[in-house]
Amino acid sequence: MSTVLIQALQFVLALSLLVTIHELGHFLAARMFGIRVDKFYLFFNPWFSLYKRQIGGVEFGIGWLPLGGYVSIYDSREKLFNAEEEAKKKLKELKSDLRKSRRRGDAMENVLSEKVVALEAEIESLREKQRTMAAEPDELRAKPAWQRLIVMVAGVVMNAVAAMVIYAAVLFTWGEDFLLNDNVVHGYTFSEPAKELGFEDRDRILAIDGEKVGNAEDIGMTLLLSDGDRDVTVLRNNDTVTFTIPMDRLVAMREARSFKGMYTPIVNPFVVDSCSTDAVAALGYMQGDQIVGVADKPMCSGEYIRPALAAHKGETVNVRVLRYETDSLNVVRPVYLDIATPINAEGKIGVALMTQAKVKFSHREYGFFESIPAGIKLGANQIKSYVDQLVMMVNPETKLYKEVGGFLSIGSIFPEQWNWLVFWNITALISVMLAVMNLLPIPVLDGGHVLFALYEIITRRKPGERFMEIAQTIGFALLLLLIIYANGNDIFNLFK
Repeated sequence: MSTVLIQALQFVLALSLLVTIHELGHFLAARMFGIRVDKFYLFFNPWFSLYKRQIGGVEFGIGWLPLGGYVSIYDSREKLFNAEEEAKKKLKELKSDLRKSRRRGDAMENVLSEKVVALEAEIESLREKQRTMAAEPDELRAKPAWQRLIVMVAGVVMNAVAAMVIYAAVLFTWGEDFLLNDNVVHGYTFSEPAKELGFEDRDRILAIDGEKVGNAEDIGMTLLLSDGDRDVTVLRNNDTVTFTIPMDRLVAMREARSFKGMYTPIVNPFVVDSCSTDAVAALGYMQGDQIVGVADKPMCSGEYIRPALAAHKGETVNVRVLRYETDSLNVVRPVYLDIATPINAEGKIGVALMTQAKVKFSHREYGFFESIPAGIKLGANQIKSYVDQLVMMVNPETKLYKEVGGFLSIGSIFPEQWNWLVFWNITALISVMLAVMNLLPIPVLDGGHVLFALYEIITRRKPGERFMEIAQTIGFALLLLLIIYANGNDIFNLFK
């Protein structure tokens, strides 16, 4: 099975699950308040459905357009709405015929004009009936505003709760693996783009903007998701150094996507204890020398150095070492030396290594009752992080708006090989994204309906029908533009 198909299957499975959970929230809330529900659909079904079945007066189905899903709540005015839409189509055709008739100057102009006037009056009459038609007891509009508010916000709540439940289940099943920054006692190696920001190999990162770093995995996100300059404090050659990374440099790194592999913990430093022969000692190696490069390539950790030496068996290559020397002022300074070193048939240079403090990776197991508050906390933190990112997106200087992605971007974050742990973590993250995005105050989204319900609760009057119609049209246009923009970014990046 191709990697693209595996990613696509994971995306469709995650989206199907989360859309069903979201719509289930609306469905259950509506039923709780005695509101009639006509349809419950996973994916949209213009023209036809892949599957549908009537159960308990509700049509459950699967559409063919995977852009979401919907719950259709009963509205006694639906026939009037449909009649108005049909009348609008006929009016559009009549006006087109009328324009043609006027250009021809034929006798049909007056007849068509009368039909247009009559149809416009019919449309206005239908709208008036919609405005004045009394609501039936099982309609959404018959319920008080606070109940309608709960129905509208229920989908968002379900997605937020689903994320927390998934995180709790993940912690209970797999536990949590992490690396505390304090445990990275030998510092990090950095990519060339990271070094251009001011980092140096073996830096121990102490703080970012004055705040101590907890989890080593959070360093990249903390730096890159920034709406201002970052002050970074590191321990470098036994000195505490603070430097500032301008925001535009961080933005440039994000845009160039050069942040991958920007820092790697040094797990196993290669430090010389003694030379096995006088010949090796004669090359210039001394006790305490730390190997930081092989064959003109920088590397600081044994898991990289050993394969690099093995790749040059029987050759003589430059081995770079870091040595600390005391100058005439009794100041210890780092010195880099390149030593031409023959590598034996076993891929070794003939030195014994010092025993170094181990970098301790942490793993925590969670019991059932421990996992619940931990999952809630993790979900809440993810929601806060995503909201912060949306707020930063409004600031044009961050250029985060350029990184808005559509279906291709979301699908590509799934692994190329099926991994249930990664799948569930990503699914929980997408659930957070759906919850936050649906709460945006855009008409046609849940957040727009929530906004109107709150307005009604506060002012004790409903927004006008005409206003609601215009707002829904504008909201749909905004949503469509957002979808086109996000997926357009995906397509642009494919050819970038």
